[in-house]
Amino acid sequence: MILRPAVRSLRGRAPLATFRSAQSVFQPLSQLRGMASVITGPDAASPEARLSPIAKITTTTEPPKAKNKAKAAPTAESEDKAFAMSRMPRSLEALYLQPLRREAEYGVPTCDLQLRSYSVRNLEFFCDFALRAAYYLGLPAFGPVPLPRMIERWTVPKSHFIFKKSQENFERITLRRLIQIKDGHPETVQLWLAFLQKHAYYGIGMKANVWEFSKLGVSKAMDESKADVEKLLETRWEHLSHVSDMKGVGSFEDYLAKERRRISGGR
Repeated sequence: MILRPAVRSLRGRAPLATFRSAQSVFQPLSQLRGMASVITGPDAASPEARLSPIAKITTTTEPPKAKNKAKAAPTAESEDKAFAMSRMPRSLEALYLQPLRREAEYGVPTCDLQLRSYSVRNLEFFCDFALRAAYYLGLPAFGPVPLPRMIERWTVPKSHFIFKKSQENFERITLRRLIQIKDGHPETVQLWLAFLQKHAYYGIGMKANVWEFSKLGVSKAMDESKADVEKLLETRWEHLSHVSDMKGVGSFEDYLAKERRRISGGR
């Protein structure tokens, strides 16, 4: 509404003084608000204001007033109030933020999970899911670390014999990410891997290297548990034997002679 009267006045319908005062109209809107004031209210209907639309704008040479820094900079209390007024649950709001992480106390690696995919979008999404699952299980997770890409190429001839030069090239790029778990309990790590396998995302392959650490004197504990392990294996080894049904047979030669007579029809 302000620019239209100014353009009309520059066509020769306004004197030179009006032209000079109208140059402020072409300034940016932020400067125009600070340098000019518009006449409103009952004064706008006066005959002086009706002479020219430019008369409604009064220019000033004063610089714009500096705003109060206290009002411009938001305080910590206002930010806390704005955060408290958010109706979004904290669990839902955490989805829009980066995954939370736990600090490792000793830094001993217990699991290296390598994720592979042909799509970057699926790979980044599942990495974010794995990090969030590790946080809620109490596992210090680090990553995802980008690994070198695996590039495979194939050349397939389209035809045979004299058309060998008519070939077609194919390329497959495998993207990889590494997530490392440190200071994790072996049972918790197995639970984390089982959870990721249960909620696996399409187009994602997983490969995990797990390390378990035990106390000194493991050989003594293994010697003590030898008798228990043998009892468990005896029942399973019976199913692997080819003569498991030969109970009650006197000797192996008698059994073979009996089988020969049965096959020959009693001769």
